[in-house]
Amino acid sequence: MHTYNSENNSRRSFLKGAVSAAAIGALGTGFIMNACSRDPLNVKEPEFLDKAPDGKLLKAGLIGCGHRGTGAAFNFLNAGTNLEITALGDVFGDRLERCRQQLREHKNVEIADEKCFTGFDAYEKVIDSGVDVVLLAAPPYFRPSHFDAAVRARKHVFMEKNVAVDPVGARAIMASSRMADSIGLKVVTGTQRRHQRDYLTTLEYIKAGAIGDIVAANCYWNQPQLWHVKPQPGWTEMEAMLRNWVNWNWLSGDHIVEQHIHNIDVVIWFKNALPVKALSFGSRQRRVTGDLYDNFSTDFVFEDGTHLHSMCRQINGCTNNVSEHIIGTKGVSDCKSHIKDLDGNILWQYDYDQEGWDDGGRMTGQVSVSPYDQEIIHLVAAIRNNTPLNEAETCAKSTLAGIMGRMSAYTGKEVTWDEVMNSNLRLGPEKLAFGDVGINAGIPVPGIV
Repeated sequence: MHTYNSENNSRRSFLKGAVSAAAIGALGTGFIMNACSRDPLNVKEPEFLDKAPDGKLLKAGLIGCGHRGTGAAFNFLNAGTNLEITALGDVFGDRLERCRQQLREHKNVEIADEKCFTGFDAYEKVIDSGVDVVLLAAPPYFRPSHFDAAVRARKHVFMEKNVAVDPVGARAIMASSRMADSIGLKVVTGTQRRHQRDYLTTLEYIKAGAIGDIVAANCYWNQPQLWHVKPQPGWTEMEAMLRNWVNWNWLSGDHIVEQHIHNIDVVIWFKNALPVKALSFGSRQRRVTGDLYDNFSTDFVFEDGTHLHSMCRQINGCTNNVSEHIIGTKGVSDCKSHIKDLDGNILWQYDYDQEGWDDGGRMTGQVSVSPYDQEIIHLVAAIRNNTPLNEAETCAKSTLAGIMGRMSAYTGKEVTWDEVMNSNLRLGPEKLAFGDVGINAGIPVPGIV
C-alpha cells in the first residue's frame, strides 16, 4: 500500500464523481487527481488512463524508422482506438523496409508503397501525406528542422529526446514550440519519465513538502558501451556516420545530451528550476568509434546555490547505475518509488501491488502501462479533448542543460546558462548529401581552447 507513516496505513481513497474539465486541464492532460485519506500531507495521487479516449481517426506518419522510431510507431498503435500509422520516411530504404515488415508482422499494419519515402527530404513527404500526427525519431541533429516543418504544416507531434545537439538548434525548437502553442498543436517529447506513473506519484509528495526544501541532488546514467556500426565497403562518409549516428557529436550531441538528458531532466523537473552554470570534466577511455567522450562528471549549480552532481559513462566492465536522487531538509527520495527520512527510514513507497508483479509472484517495480505508451496516451488524449499540452520548450531547456555540461567538459571551462543560451555553436555539415561530410571530427581536449 502507499503509506506516509510507519504504521503502513492505507491512504488510497479515490475521488468519486466527476472532475471538472478546468481541473483536469490545470493538472495535466491524460490523468485525473485523486482525493486521499489518512495522509498528513493531504497528497492527491494521479490516476492514469490506460488507453486514450476514443475519438475520430488519427493518422500518424513516422520519420526515422530505426529501432526507436519503430518502437514509437508501436506505442502510437498501443495508445487507443482509431489510431493508424499510414506513412513512413527514412534516409535509408533498408531501415524503412525493416520497420514496415515489423509493423506488418506484429501489428498487422500494411503501409502502402506510395506512402513510403526515402532520402533526406523524406520527412517533407511524410508530413504532406495526409497525416494528423508526426512521430519524429530521426537522429537528434535533424529534430529542429523536422519539428519546424511539422509545426508549419499544423501537425501534432511526438518527438524523441534530445531535441537538438547545439544551442542554435535548441533555440529553434523553442521558437517552433511557441508557434505550435499559437495554433493549438499538441506536442510530447521522449522524456518519458514525465509520463511514468511512479515518478508522477512521487512528485506529488515532493511538491507537498514530504522531504522539505531540496538542497542537493545526484543523477546517473552509467552503463556499458552502446551499439556501433562499422563502415562497409561502398559507403560514403555521410552514410557511415548516419548509420553510426549515436557515436558522432554532430548527430547525437554526445551521450551526456542524447542519453543522460533523462536523468538531468528529472532533477530539473522535480526542482522546478534550471541550472545557471556547469563545471564538467570527461574523457575518452575505450570508445571504439566516433568522436564522443565515454564519461562525464558535471557539477550543475542552481540559482539558489543547490548543486546537482551528474555522472554518465558508457564503458564495459564497470559498475552500472541509472537513477536520480534528491536530498531535502527533511528527507530524501529516489524520485521514483520511495521517500525516506534523514535516518534512512522509509516514510512512503509507491504501491506496485496491482501492477508490479510478475507471474512468479515477485515484485518487479514496473508500472502496468509502459511510459512509452503512456506518453502517447497523453498526446492522443490532449488532441481529442483539445487540452493544452506542449513539452517542446521544456525538453529544449533540459537539452541545453546537457549541452552546457558537454561544452564545459570539452573546454575545461565553467559555462553559464546565459553563455549557452547566447552561443552561436552550430554542429553539422553545410549541406546534407551523400559523400564526404567535411567535419573535423577530432576528440576535444580540455584546457587548450
